[in-house]
Parts: sequence; structure tokens; C-alpha cells
Amino acid sequence: MTRRGFLRGAIVATGLRQLWAEPNPPAALGMARVLNSATFSALPPLTVKYAKVLLASTLASAAAGTHIGSAGIVRELAKEQGGKPESSIWFDGTRVPAPQAARVNAMLSDAAASDDSDLRNVAHTGTCLTAVGLALGERMQASGQDLLCAMVTGYEAAGRMAEAIQPPSEALSGSWGHGFHASIIVAFGGVACAAKLLRLTDSQMANAIGLTATTMGGLAIGTNSWAREYHAGNAALCAVNAALAAGRGYTVNPDMLEAPRGFLATFGGIRPNTASLTRDLTGDFQIARFLAIKLVPGAHALQPAVEAAVNAAREANVPPEQISRILVSGPQIRSIGGNRVPANLAEAIHSLPYFLASAAADRDFSWVHTTPEKINRPVIARLIRLVEIDPSPKPVHYDWSWGATVSVVTSSGAAYTSTVDAPNGSAPRGIEWSAVDAKYKALMPQSGLSPARIARILDAIHNFERVKQISQFTRLLA
Repeated sequence: MTRRGFLRGAIVATGLRQLWAEPNPPAALGMARVLNSATFSALPPLTVKYAKVLLASTLASAAAGTHIGSAGIVRELAKEQGGKPESSIWFDGTRVPAPQAARVNAMLSDAAASDDSDLRNVAHTGTCLTAVGLALGERMQASGQDLLCAMVTGYEAAGRMAEAIQPPSEALSGSWGHGFHASIIVAFGGVACAAKLLRLTDSQMANAIGLTATTMGGLAIGTNSWAREYHAGNAALCAVNAALAAGRGYTVNPDMLEAPRGFLATFGGIRPNTASLTRDLTGDFQIARFLAIKLVPGAHALQPAVEAAVNAAREANVPPEQISRILVSGPQIRSIGGNRVPANLAEAIHSLPYFLASAAADRDFSWVHTTPEKINRPVIARLIRLVEIDPSPKPVHYDWSWGATVSVVTSSGAAYTSTVDAPNGSAPRGIEWSAVDAKYKALMPQSGLSPARIARILDAIHNFERVKQISQFTRLLA
């Protein structure tokens, strides 16, 4: 290096150090300081419970995704590529580098679309937190308390980033930035979780956040294909790689979030809003306010509608042949996407007409409704054709943008109507262990593990704060 180059580098480095030391630091550093202040002992009990709920829900969804082709392809690629045996692939036992394990395991969960969502934006934050947390927890020999704290912190990061690019008023109106898939949000949860487990300094976590801001991605158009779970895998991969690189000294622009042409301006389409990123931690944690666990399969945006349809069908109490119309309305329901029978699982779990037809036919909707036998019934083909947007919906107040009202109209002209705002299994209604355990027991057998092992895993999750080393837990998943 020439003397001029050395002096230029020294000047730049000095300027960066001064910038990071300012009373009003860059947003990423301010956010990192807040997140690093979280400790397990200070977490409200409900946040700890919900972090454990995420572990059970995500593993259950991953079990259902074990045999889906998209996850299988990436799992086999990770095994073929090999590398340092740091972290386990769930229900397989092969140990691969932590970034690859996080990627594969996130895809297992997301592929089955039976994981979790945030009530504001249907982002599957828990899938990323669980995949990243267990992979790095195993690598770092972290404790159960370490992981639970990292997961609550990660959910906080993702939720705050969602608020920064989508203010609450826009979230409830259904507006969503530039239409990018919510993996742009969950990656920030993953990187905060990873940074906590790696014990990064404030400045290192800030650089990891910046790296995530310039790396994550995903397009909403991919929702109805294998691209959806590819987004999830890449979010987890990005999170772990960013944290590992920052831990080794990798640095990026300190103002990567708030600068013109930075993350907030690019993805939010609004004036940079960093207040949500850097406010102090209080007892009002994001995970305790906005977490929603899927207690039935499919896109979370459709779950209030299917719950309302089940309610209306049970009240109508007529055989499917006597149903003449199925009307649906809600703040986000502007079209039904076509009255045809889904061609495959990916279409079925995102088909509002299929959800409503199944609920009307069976007066129920559960995990069995993702099977070809349920999808391809003649009664479903008939009822799907009867689903339509309600032309004269009654005025209903919704607190959540994905709420819905469904009316089942019988051949006699009688109409039976139900409204669901926040769905069952969501924080506003309270998430009960009995419902989560039922989901876990319904889906986990698809993992191939023995009933005794499945029971041991659930018991360990319920008492996860007592786990001494994450590797003891991940061995149960092999």
C-alpha cells in the first residue's frame, strides 16, 4: 500500500469511528444497542412462553415439510456440498455448516405453510428464528435460556423493521411497501437472533444488520410456487452469514438503513422512519402482541375467513347440496383468485375458494385438507363455483387487516354469517398450549420419529429454559 493510500484509509477509519460514537448514532447501531440490552431474566413470562410455542409450531410444520420436493432438493444439495459438521438437519441427523442447516430447516418449515405469521404482515418470523437459533445454538453450545432470549430479541427486530417500512396505519390498511415478500422482514429477526447467540458487540451486530439489509430479498410473485420457501431459506442463510461475517470484522456503511437509497427508502417507499428501531425495550414486546400460530394449514391471510366459514356452516347445519352461495368480505378481500379446483398443494394453501368450500362442506378445516383426496372431491368442485365476493357486505369494524366475514346462504334463502378478526391461535385471543400441542401431535409423526421421541421433544420444549446445551435438544431431532 502506498503512503497516500494508507493515510486515506486512516482518515476514513477515523471518520467512521467518530460516526459510530455520536450521541445520535446510525439507526443500525442504535437498534443493536437496544437489542443487545435484552436479557433472559428480564423477559416477561409471556414472551418466553411464545418463544417456546414457536419452537413447537415450527418443528411441527417442518415435519410436514419433510417430504416436499423443494425442501428435499436443497437438503440433498447441502448434504452433497458438505463442509464443517456444525449443525443438524432436522429429522435427518446429517450435520453441515450452520448457515446451510439454517437454510434447509427454514425451508422444511416454510414449504408446508403450517408455521407462524405476524398479524400485521403474515411474515413467518418464527420459522427463521427457530432455524437460525437451533443451528447456531448447536454450533455455539448455547443454553435453552440463551436461545429463548435470542428468539424474543429476533422477533423484536423483525417487528420493529416492519414498523419502520410499514407504519401501523398502513399495516392495518393493507398497504405493503413495494410488494416484496415478507422475507425482507424475517431476515432481520434471524440476524438479531444469530448476533445474540454469537455474542456480537453492538458495532458487530450493527454491521450484521447492515449486511442483511443489502443481501435479503424475495418477490411477492413467488408466493404460489416453490419460490416462497426458497425465500425463507435464503433469509435464514443470509442472517447466519451476515452475523458470522460481522463477527470476523466485516463492516458496511453505518447508515445502510436510513441513507437515501438505503434499505428504508428502497423498500419502504416512505421517508426513513427510524424511531421504531431505536426506542427502548419495554414490557410491550412485539412477540406478545402480534404473534399468530397457524392451527390449520395454509396462508395465514386466509385463516380468519376459513374460521368464519366453519362457524357459519355449523350454524347453517345443512348438507352441502343445500348451499347455494358462499359470500366473503373483508378489508383485504378484493378478489377470490378464480373459481377452480387447486392443481396442487402450493395452490391449495393459497386458494380462498378452496378454503371456504372445504369449510362449508365439512363444517371444519384441519391438516387433512391439504391432501389430494380432500382437494379433488366433486363436492369441493361444486362449492368452489359458489364462492363470491359479497356484493353488499354489512359494515364491520376490523382491528386487523386480514379479518373476514363469511355468509353461507342455503337453497331456502336463509343466510348464516360469521365475522373473525384476529384468528384462533393469535396473540390478541391468547395462544394456549393445548392448541399448540394438538398441532404438534398432528404433524410431528410425519417426521418419521418414534412416538416416544416425539413426546420427549415436546416435553423438552415445554421446559426449554432448563436445557443446558442446545446440542442435547437437536440430537433428539435426528
